[in-house]
Amino acid sequence: MKIKLYFRLCRVFFHLLTGLSACAFVFPWASHALRDRVTQSWSRRLVGICGVTVAPSTGVAALAHAMVVANHVSWLDIFVINALYPCRFVAKSEIRAWPVLGWLADKAGTVFLARGNRRDLRQIFKGLVHKLEQGERVAFFPEGTTASQGSLLPFHANLFEAAVDAGVMVQPYAVSYVDASGALHPSIEFIGEMSFAESMVAILSGPAVNARVVCMAPIDAAGAHRRDICAAAHAAVGAALGHKPG
Repeated sequence: MKIKLYFRLCRVFFHLLTGLSACAFVFPWASHALRDRVTQSWSRRLVGICGVTVAPSTGVAALAHAMVVANHVSWLDIFVINALYPCRFVAKSEIRAWPVLGWLADKAGTVFLARGNRRDLRQIFKGLVHKLEQGERVAFFPEGTTASQGSLLPFHANLFEAAVDAGVMVQPYAVSYVDASGALHPSIEFIGEMSFAESMVAILSGPAVNARVVCMAPIDAAGAHRRDICAAAHAAVGAALGHKPG
């Protein structure tokens, strides 16, 4: 088991080096389309090294231009979604401190949001509206933190206002991780005081993981209220995860 873990850790390390090279020598001059292709290819390789198989998404077709909102289970979520549909992510500022992966997420266009910083939120909000108006796919996790598999926390409505101002669709995604039998995978939990390193070791040393993404019907944000969009997105993700309306 230890040999398998060390081997995977070495593969992750060398793959991170390729990511560093791409950020240093490709991203500075690359078009948005090329950055997306590189990000998608690199993310697919990373999750594969981690023993995660990303199945083709189910549900409706993913929009090329939309605000994507998803439930948040693990640090893997960003890379699983990017492996399918590259996005510009908004994520909590703690991710920026992750070893190497945080820096790579930053260079891939992730926007980091500090909790409780209203000035930071206003600046990020303006940037999100601009990116959406430019036709980019922007994504964030409205729960604000990771939740254990099988549960769904309340959604925060603030950032939904960017979709309203930009007049774009909001498309909910539901993300889950299962084992070979189809049960929720035990190695994916990333909650409480668990560190990024502990989560990485648990995933690399555990059995194979199957990642599933369900794309749901887009919600038209033009002229809508952010709280109504937030509630509709929460209900859609909850239904896809098998939650009964409460």
